[in-house]
Amino acid sequence: MNFAINITKEAIEQENIAFLIENKEDLQKLPLSGAELDYCSEKFDNKESELLINRLTHMVFIIKVDAEKLAYQQDEICRKFGGKVINNLKKEKKSRLLVDGVVGKSEWQTAFIEGVVLGGYDFLKYKTEDTQEEQKIEILLSNSSLSEEDLKVITARLKAVYYTRDLVNEPVASLNATDLSTRIYELGKEAGFSVDILNKQKIESLKMGGLLAVNKGSIDPPTFTIMEWKPEGATNDKPVVLVGKGVVFDTGGVNLKTMPGSIDHMKADMGGAATVIGAVYAVAKAKMPVHVIGLIPATDNRPGRNAYVPGDVIKMHSGLTVEVLNTDAEGRMILADALSYAKKYDPLLTIDVATLTGAAAYSIGSLASVVMGNAETSYFDQLRESGYNEYERVVEFPFWDEYGEMIKSQVADIKNLGGREGGAITAGKFLEKFVDYPWIHMDIAGPAFIEKNDSYRGRGATGYGVRLLFNFLNKIK
Repeated sequence: MNFAINITKEAIEQENIAFLIENKEDLQKLPLSGAELDYCSEKFDNKESELLINRLTHMVFIIKVDAEKLAYQQDEICRKFGGKVINNLKKEKKSRLLVDGVVGKSEWQTAFIEGVVLGGYDFLKYKTEDTQEEQKIEILLSNSSLSEEDLKVITARLKAVYYTRDLVNEPVASLNATDLSTRIYELGKEAGFSVDILNKQKIESLKMGGLLAVNKGSIDPPTFTIMEWKPEGATNDKPVVLVGKGVVFDTGGVNLKTMPGSIDHMKADMGGAATVIGAVYAVAKAKMPVHVIGLIPATDNRPGRNAYVPGDVIKMHSGLTVEVLNTDAEGRMILADALSYAKKYDPLLTIDVATLTGAAAYSIGSLASVVMGNAETSYFDQLRESGYNEYERVVEFPFWDEYGEMIKSQVADIKNLGGREGGAITAGKFLEKFVDYPWIHMDIAGPAFIEKNDSYRGRGATGYGVRLLFNFLNKIK
């Protein structure tokens, strides 16, 4: 769905309209007929909070937001309502929606708009039969305290989520590592951030052994893409570095994925890279005054050609050696080289984002991501707060030294797999070996790609983490 968000000062009649109200008394402030007012009052008395009035030429949507809920829960209620509203508009092939702010909070309006736009997302690129033309919607704001600048920021965030979803939903046949770098370059031109693409020869010269090892089974070369947004007057003296896992398809390599369904959606294994790309795009497009660098190591993981195998010992970019126990533990191999490379920037903080382990998804499902690391508690607190604000929540796992004992190797410095227990944490402990700066590891294996429709998150790629990181980076100093 294409979308536009604009402010109007004109009185618009016979337009689909939405109201977000706090209590039944607010109904008196709405342009409702006597019969409609009685209908709404009766529904609210019966504990219904979401109403649709069909006026034949147009629809009126009303929600009474539960003011007893916490603020972040109220916002999520509004997002989910937005998802329902856009479904109604799409069914009726309606292309305009007026959001009236005569009552309600501006935060509710922002969340509602997000729900409408994100709930309307479709990936129709490959539809040829019985396809519907991609719908366009214009959202008009009336009587709102939101400014034109507010709308630019909202639009930047939502476009970023759209781009992120597009990247994750795209099949590897049209999005290998080279294609991914090209897409990043195009987004850089649109949003204004710089892009430097390192080819295989340059990667070899940097001795990124992890990335090169995973790529050995592929006929396509790897890439390592560097994004940078460095505005004048940035609030941070040192950059925040974001690192995204860019495995454009993961077969498991020689340790081929064999569990039913385990390989079906592995085009989404570059979800961490897509999230980082979306976050940098949003920050640049919104002209946020924060210095951010994004690093994207990218390759597919296949069992062909001269693929790396269990027993191999790989020398990484940092100089550490890794004993390969399982070629399906490939994401940490390419992330490790990128995290080691990040040292050159002397980062204020580095966050890596990855669909790294099934263990993380099995632990907490798709409701949140798993985080851990060595950064100060304040950073984790800020990330957790941002997670609640955007309803892209995070759960911090323990990161005790004992987990590091599980990846010690008898033939190399470390091995790329721990035991059966604590798999998400031992993966984090592996990555910790390649950092010497403040760092947070974010495992988004659960929420990045979902198989059942979930309100405004849709089905398939969710774009999880883009709004979370945008909110978090807005607090960096």
